[in-house]
Amino acid sequence: MKLFHSNFTRSFRALWALEEVGVAYELVTMPFPPRATTPSFKEENPLGTIPLLVDGATRMTESAAICQYLAERHPDAGLAVAPHDPRYGDYLNALHHGEATLTFPQAVYLRYSRFEPAERRLPQAAEDYRLFFRSRLRWLDGQLQRGAHAAGADFTIADISTRSLALPRLTILSG
Repeated sequence: MKLFHSNFTRSFRALWALEEVGVAYELVTMPFPPRATTPSFKEENPLGTIPLLVDGATRMTESAAICQYLAERHPDAGLAVAPHDPRYGDYLNALHHGEATLTFPQAVYLRYSRFEPAERRLPQAAEDYRLFFRSRLRWLDGQLQRGAHAAGADFTIADISTRSLALPRLTILSG
């Protein structure tokens, strides 16, 4: 198994999931964005995006899907919730909440407040998206008030999906 990764990106989810399932893997850390910094990477992944997980003939580029793949392929790690479990709906919702709901406003905020050169920054747009991100954390906050983790009492890949985005950046976005 091989993971192509860049620091401070969504590939952190896949890296965290690999560590949690405890399988052997090769880590290839690339400068960001790999499609610009390492053009030959497009031979591995025509999109030029990371993460890229290679597991035999399986090639995956979606971070939440990689987490789900790893949890379901390695059930002994205890990171998935089975469909018959009453927590299954919360589990799936939280797993996809990280990518579908939290990532976009966070990315816009960070781009226009931190990553763009000073002359291209958009303070009002950044502030609007900071507030948008905060509002999208409400569902997760409600889940965490009900239990220690996104889908109840047990740590799952739903926590990796949501917390890999939310918790390290809350000080930036909640200020």
